[in-house]
Amino acid sequence: MPPIKFCKFHGFGNDYIVIPREELSGAASVPEFAKSICHRHTGAGSDGIAVLEKLDGADGDYFCEIVNPDGSIAGFSGNGTRCAVAWLYYAGLWSDENLRLKTRTGVKNYTLIEKIAEGQYRFEAEIGRPKFASADIPVLTAKNLDLVIDEPFEIELRSKIQNPKSKITASAVNVGNPVACIFLDDFDFDWREVGRVMEIHEKFPDRANIVFVRVMDRENIELRIWERGAGETSASGTCSSGAAVLSAFTGRTGRAVSVHSPGGVTRVLWRDDGEMLLTGRADLAYSGEWPM
Repeated sequence: MPPIKFCKFHGFGNDYIVIPREELSGAASVPEFAKSICHRHTGAGSDGIAVLEKLDGADGDYFCEIVNPDGSIAGFSGNGTRCAVAWLYYAGLWSDENLRLKTRTGVKNYTLIEKIAEGQYRFEAEIGRPKFASADIPVLTAKNLDLVIDEPFEIELRSKIQNPKSKITASAVNVGNPVACIFLDDFDFDWREVGRVMEIHEKFPDRANIVFVRVMDRENIELRIWERGAGETSASGTCSSGAAVLSAFTGRTGRAVSVHSPGGVTRVLWRDDGEMLLTGRADLAYSGEWPM
């Protein structure tokens, strides 16, 4: 079998391998392929793969499937889809200012704001409206609550030998993927272990992205991110959107927020009509071939 050609892009260090669907025709299992190529030591290393397929234009211009490093399918990825759109421009397959990208959670509208340099782009994207109902996130609540705001979660941590059970207060929303936000004053604790445990909490039947949020002021928030199926990431479009929306919904910030993560700054605007607008960049890391 011929090798699979791919390009790796990243959005603020949150990296995705972009592959046309036809390149995977020889792969016996796309989830298993994702596990292999995403591996940080034995593969190309990434936070997921973005598989692109050309559409007829009726429902969208392209379809993008996001597969996590553990082989699971994501409903959506803000950075992953942005990397996929960037590849279309880089490969010369798309040149219009606007592109409609179909995903498992609907059609997202991308606008090219700037070509910074060869392989470096900045996009603005309409990514949909947040869903707050517990059934839509989904979150299982004992009290059958419709909204999941400041909901207590009991977790068990390995690091707490004397008293392993702790209670965490979190708020949740669906922004294409389930996102649970924990608001705090600083990150001076083992948030990675909390994220690992919370991701698979029994209240999240589909697992969840766990985001730790420090509100800096009315227009700025800072994040640490534990992504569903990927673990710690330097940035995330959906997690940035979820954190920004919940910060505004709970009155901690306004509706236009700069989201600071270890990889960079993403702009999120939660418009008055409910639409979320995500602005960020996608940069080429390298191109390569994966042997079959």
